[in-house]
Amino acid sequence: MFSLTCLSTHPVIQLLDKCITLRTFKQVHAQAITTGLAVHTYPLSRILPISSALSLSYALSIFNQIPNPTIFLFNTLISSVVNCKYHTRIALSLYNRILSDKTLVPNSFTYPSLFKACGSSEWAEHGRALHTHVLKFLEPPYDHYVQSSLLVFYAKLGQVGTSRYLFNEISNPDLATWNSILNAYARSNGSTCAGILTDKDATSSLECLNLFRELQGSKVRPNEVTLVAVVSACANLGALAQGVWVHAYLRKHNLQLNIFVATALVDMYSKCGCLDLAYQLFSLLPRRDVFCYNAMIGGFGFHGFGHQALDLFSEIKVEGLIPDDVTFVVTISACSHVGLVEEGRRVFNSMKEIFEIEPKLEHYSCLVDLLGRAGQLMEAEEIVRDMPMKPNAVVWRSLLGAAKVHGNLEIGEVALKKLLQLEPGTSGNYVLLSNLYARMNRWEDVNKVRRLMKDHTIDKFPGSSMVEIDGTLHEFLTGDRTHPRLEEVHSKLDDINRALRAYGHKPGTMDVLFDIEEEEKEDALSYHSERLAIAFALITSDSRVPIRVIKNLRVCSDCHASTKLISLIYGREIIVRDRTRFHCFRDGTCSCSDYW
Repeated sequence: MFSLTCLSTHPVIQLLDKCITLRTFKQVHAQAITTGLAVHTYPLSRILPISSALSLSYALSIFNQIPNPTIFLFNTLISSVVNCKYHTRIALSLYNRILSDKTLVPNSFTYPSLFKACGSSEWAEHGRALHTHVLKFLEPPYDHYVQSSLLVFYAKLGQVGTSRYLFNEISNPDLATWNSILNAYARSNGSTCAGILTDKDATSSLECLNLFRELQGSKVRPNEVTLVAVVSACANLGALAQGVWVHAYLRKHNLQLNIFVATALVDMYSKCGCLDLAYQLFSLLPRRDVFCYNAMIGGFGFHGFGHQALDLFSEIKVEGLIPDDVTFVVTISACSHVGLVEEGRRVFNSMKEIFEIEPKLEHYSCLVDLLGRAGQLMEAEEIVRDMPMKPNAVVWRSLLGAAKVHGNLEIGEVALKKLLQLEPGTSGNYVLLSNLYARMNRWEDVNKVRRLMKDHTIDKFPGSSMVEIDGTLHEFLTGDRTHPRLEEVHSKLDDINRALRAYGHKPGTMDVLFDIEEEEKEDALSYHSERLAIAFALITSDSRVPIRVIKNLRVCSDCHASTKLISLIYGREIIVRDRTRFHCFRDGTCSCSDYW
């Protein structure tokens, strides 16, 4: 008989870790068989993971020859199968073998790997069924690993509320569990690389920051994984002061500035309007991967520095890195924001011609946006019709947005018809067409769209803007009457409007959807959410500090024109992040050069 100590130090066992090819592994495995090691549980627990990584079929053949595999060996193989390319079907078939064997009972080590395997929508129902098995086979209180794996499973399905319920059921959560729930909130926001902010995004990100405060009050010490989630939440909210605090916390507590934390910080500084700090950090990194490049390219693009984004795209190739899907999205988008049409076309074409990457829907959407913004609507529409896959709502919305900007009613109506089939309940689609009709003074058509929205019980998505003052986020809705300093804000708005008129500003009322008197339209524009946020910042913030506003919708043309003048009149730098890009207003000009 072999003792466990003898087994762990046996020369054949030590050789297993050195096997890097299936051929050498088979030679060592043969020695394990001839020496009798291969019939013992411990050697098999070492053999199965290594063989799975080299050849799953060979690992299964070994397992199938074991006379009576223990639950420990089943768990080992399931974990190995899941870690090797997520062979969910095989993992579940092994679990069914456990259930069919009356001598075996699943335990706490059986389920975490299975929940990991079922983390996509395709396998969601199997994951929910496994949850019922946890309740059936395991006695409470459940193992932390089981609870955390359940928490992550529901988070991947977008059911963060369920994840939070499970988290609240855990007494004294460890760091891994805290990180699971923080990342659940960080991942649950719908923000893309364009930094689009929705109410759901803001709520999730705020909850992530609130949970981090709770974590700090516990005995658990955050690590680098924790900070990635928190920095991502700060990026989404544009919470610069809190993001800077996290960066300082990292340095104070001697945590490692690894590539994941660095990428999150680059993204955060970019999305908070501090592009110089983002690039400074990016430049100082000793090693950069493609994800870090994507964050910096995206930052350049959102701020309107298309040429710098293209330079970094070229640098990726020089560094020997391989661009991924996101690289092409952010690079083509960067070209789109400044009208680099030919450059954007070349980047798109290089996907297949140079990198042998088949363009996906999001890449075609970027190409349509690139062409549409530049006024090449006919070509953009042709791209949509000739795509090798069926256009989704994002593609049609890009076309509708371009039609609205350039006043092409025919293409706009075609795009809306498609959007109503795909997303009949999305208010933004109706609003885009309403704006297009309003620009052409076709108020009867505007009213038809409004009636259509009413018939389908669709409410217009409210405009909201957030501004950070002394580390505190303040949110304003269009026409907001709830802020505790409302009277001061409205008084400041009156001052701003008088100053704008003195500088000859005439409100561009074409963006007001209602067929109302011109004076009422001007009043409606004055209470757009970013106007309220800017007015509040002017009366509460240090005049030497830039005003940073995060808006959930695209800035309208009148607010854009008036904010340029406000920056001149009050001598303030105003940075606005809307749903598509950054606008840096300074001395009466905007960084976008009125191309957005």
